[in-house]
Amino acid sequence: MEKDPSRRQFLHTTLITGAVAGSLSLAACEHLPARPADLPRGGREDTSDEEEKVTPGEDLMQEHGILKRILLVYGECIRRIDSRQDLAPEPLKSAAELVRSFVEDYHEKNEENYLFPRFRQSKKLVDLVDTLFNQHQAGRKVTAQIIDLSTLPNLRDPQKSRDLVTYLRAFIRMYEVHEAREDTVLFPAFRDMLSKPEYDALGEQFEKEEHKHFGADGFDLAVDKIAGIEKSLNIYDLAQFTPSV
Repeated sequence: MEKDPSRRQFLHTTLITGAVAGSLSLAACEHLPARPADLPRGGREDTSDEEEKVTPGEDLMQEHGILKRILLVYGECIRRIDSRQDLAPEPLKSAAELVRSFVEDYHEKNEENYLFPRFRQSKKLVDLVDTLFNQHQAGRKVTAQIIDLSTLPNLRDPQKSRDLVTYLRAFIRMYEVHEAREDTVLFPAFRDMLSKPEYDALGEQFEKEEHKHFGADGFDLAVDKIAGIEKSLNIYDLAQFTPSV
């Protein structure tokens, strides 16, 4: 049975996250005028300030932000296909390839290698972990289908384009609840299971994995990639999503 972490611990984590985010924003404004919001996440440049470092849970949640933006791209592609508007295959295929390289081969592998085994060994939230793991496998199959179908001939074919929409909707439906359950249940519970030295060591391990996979800050690379995809679809401007009331 799933058991939500205490609300007190959740609020504590939220307040710490807010404080870190605030300090990072000030640091970016004061020291990095060249590229706003380009400070490596968590102040990963050499620093002795312990509070500026991103924790493993915050790392994973920030990476979920990339996934959320990919879901937005998928939703826009569905809208265009359904309304029979022009849709070039490149933005959709690029988004799916980002899912494969950043979400599946990096982010989810970290969860599978460093989080899931700890829960199984502790016999905590095992049913949840098993479901999340199975969804990772299903997601990879769906991503493969999306990549294969993201060609101009398939987009112009009525049946193939409907198949593509089916896969896109399935991916969005699963990952909206998948990442929400991890953010609100799994990650807070995992933080409670580790001592501070263990948690800090895991943060260092995550950073090593990131550099091993991408040779640089993979998160920043992913942000740049998804921003470019959004711009190509004219959905980058955040103001357009503000409702008129």
